[in-house]
Amino acid sequence: MKNYKKILALLLAVVMIVSLAGCNGKSTSTKGSNDVKTADEGAGTTKEADTEKETGELVTGSTKGVSPDNALVIAVETSISSLDPHNLSDTLSISASRAMYENLVMFDADMNIVGQLAESYEISEDSLTYTFHLRKGVKFHDGTDFNAAAVKANFDRIMNKDNNLRTRSRFVLTEGDVETDRIESIEIPDDYTVVFQLSAPYSPFINKLTLVPVISPAAIEKYGNDGLITNPVGTGPYIFKEWVEGDHMTATKNQDYWGTKPGVDSVTIKEVPEAGSRTAMLQTGEADFIYPMPSDQISAAETTGDITVNATTSTIMRYVTLNTNLKELSDVKVRQAMNYAIDRNAYVQLMYAGYGAPATSVMAPSISYYSEQPVYEYNLDKAKSLLAEAGYPDGFKLTLWGDNSTQEVKGMTFIKQQLEQIGIEVEVVPMEPATVSDKIYVPLEDAKINMWYVNWSPSSCDADGAMRALFYSKMCPPTSANTAYYNNPEVDKLLDQGISSADPKELTDIYAKAQSAIWNDAPWLFLGNDQNIFANKTYLSGVSVAPDGAINFANATLAQ
Repeated sequence: MKNYKKILALLLAVVMIVSLAGCNGKSTSTKGSNDVKTADEGAGTTKEADTEKETGELVTGSTKGVSPDNALVIAVETSISSLDPHNLSDTLSISASRAMYENLVMFDADMNIVGQLAESYEISEDSLTYTFHLRKGVKFHDGTDFNAAAVKANFDRIMNKDNNLRTRSRFVLTEGDVETDRIESIEIPDDYTVVFQLSAPYSPFINKLTLVPVISPAAIEKYGNDGLITNPVGTGPYIFKEWVEGDHMTATKNQDYWGTKPGVDSVTIKEVPEAGSRTAMLQTGEADFIYPMPSDQISAAETTGDITVNATTSTIMRYVTLNTNLKELSDVKVRQAMNYAIDRNAYVQLMYAGYGAPATSVMAPSISYYSEQPVYEYNLDKAKSLLAEAGYPDGFKLTLWGDNSTQEVKGMTFIKQQLEQIGIEVEVVPMEPATVSDKIYVPLEDAKINMWYVNWSPSSCDADGAMRALFYSKMCPPTSANTAYYNNPEVDKLLDQGISSADPKELTDIYAKAQSAIWNDAPWLFLGNDQNIFANKTYLSGVSVAPDGAINFANATLAQ
């Protein structure tokens, strides 16, 4: 049956030629209402787009389908880059790793922090001591016991500078050339208690722990850093089966899982960069769930009659990073000119059929302490004037890198056409996602990047997570994702102040100043904040997309 469905999918593809209260994943239908906003009741000045209705149901089939087997297939746009949960930089890899791994704490459906491998925790009054009481009776997939020693082994791995893991940057304070570990010590008074002693108050600490999956210490010892990329061993609801790079990853139900077992026997994440092919797979039943659902193909999906399409609030920012070390891009007037040359309303309409909004800051409105900035209006005369002032009246040439999926190529082509209106000639260079990553995360002396069409969403759902990795001067590749090589000492200072304060009023002021400075410096082409649009067969339940774009399928069920 699968082969039959595959043939139909290919035929169809030929024809048809991705304060906590403010960061939620509620379903919405916001087409045509992107300029309507309401004050959020969360901390600071957080806002989110108002909605016309709350169901999130854009297309609903009337025919109840049935799953041909109990194997869940999820078709996605991009590629998995790694399964080492301590060294991930992309949302899909995080989604895949969550099938096998769990954290001490996690975000629930309403983006509140709740216990996962920790049943409870306490924070001392001085915000320096975090005590976690661990869940008992949990085992890793290799039979190793989950306990306090396992937690400590994971943090020993993360904090070891020689391992050069991306997660380490979340727990290190960098001042000038001096690095200080934010975790001063980890104590394990008994097998099921872990005590973190911080070197100084660090307000995002509990949020950051939602991004630290716990690996079997036996697997750390057995596989080492390189082996863990392809040999995940956690405590999660699924057990790793195989990963065929560039094609798919499959995991099977963990029959000994400590919590509620998945309702499916296996899950396969299938990489399908061509948008029409993903839609065709859903229509024929070769896929049960697809993300992202191309907004321009919703009407085509509707004809099948057994498909539901949903849109939810997103924390995803779409942008083009500008290498500020490049001579042509080192002048702020040039970068501002490029921003004035972009018609963001046209971008949102072309790319997302109105299911989104033009960028109004360096992070999405649903992130804590969001502060709206003056719009870079579409103004070609102003753009040309600024270029001339910077000494480039006739423009120059640049290359634009990005993933080779249908949607990403469409976005890059739009940027190319926009910039060519002011004399900037752009060569679009689509690549496999893994190839882009390999070319991006290199030492400065090896960097060849001009521009990168990309997106970012903070899985920790806080202002620091939305800015530090992207704009802090010490977070340039290969350490982290400051691929603009942006360096503003004042922004560094503000971000450091932000993580040392717990006063909402003070944080509102700090993060507003940081956003304003970055916005004016324009290290990006600020594009938009789209909604998460995903689609599934009506016989599938329990699969959703979080605000950061991560796919949650732990509770998946296929009607039989």
